Amino acid sequence: MPSLATYPSLADRNVIVTGGASGIGESFVGHFVAQGARVAFLDTAEDAGHRLAERLSDARHAPIFLPCDLTDIAALRDAVAHVRATFGPVDVLVNNAANDVRHDFAQTTVEEFDRSVATNLRHQYFATQAVLPDMRSRGGGSIICLGSTGWMKKNAGYPMYAMAKAAVEGFVFGMARELGRDRIRINCLVPGWVITEKQQRLWLDEAGEDEIRRVQCLPGHLMPEDLARAALFLAADDSRMCTGQNIIVDGGWV
Repeated sequence: MPSLATYPSLADRNVIVTGGASGIGESFVGHFVAQGARVAFLDTAEDAGHRLAERLSDARHAPIFLPCDLTDIAALRDAVAHVRATFGPVDVLVNNAANDVRHDFAQTTVEEFDRSVATNLRHQYFATQAVLPDMRSRGGGSIICLGSTGWMKKNAGYPMYAMAKAAVEGFVFGMARELGRDRIRINCLVPGWVITEKQQRLWLDEAGEDEIRRVQCLPGHLMPEDLARAALFLAADDSRMCTGQNIIVDGGWV
């Protein structure tokens, strides 16, 4: 078994994870809680969110789950305000929530386009805006935005998702200098094909296994915890001079 890092600077830090009830987000929540951080996570999946909060309730700081539709910016701002009132100013924001639902370009409606942008991109912008005063008051902070190698690999089947994830990289690059003046770091954590329960259920078949064996440099499945461990580094003081970067965790696929 690998010997994994502990980050003392994360103890008692105030962390928000969006889309934290399942998949990669669930792993983010668990790993930050294990580091002794105070974690609040937002999601629309209420049953899963409450189960996760209950499972981690014996931690140094029990996480709090806030049901929240991140496409509703007013609700998002209210959730951030609730975290601030409960924990104090936010130190770390993990903009994780997304949905890679497959769709047909030729059949896309304006309403579907707007919904996809709201789900995969817009909330990252406004969640970052909402925590900016907190991080300025703290003298710094870390924002971790989730990108994807899906658009880099020119994958077909989800053009709206690919567009949004490419735009996340543009947002990170466009904000790094502005935020850096206040010692706020912003980076793009870029997953490859992470084999979550959803991916196993919907997309991973024998052809997919063959593709992983053929294309990925490192053998085996890329798992949510592989992304969570990278996020811990980006949130901790160990990465104090890392900002405006794409941190790709994909087993060497792209």
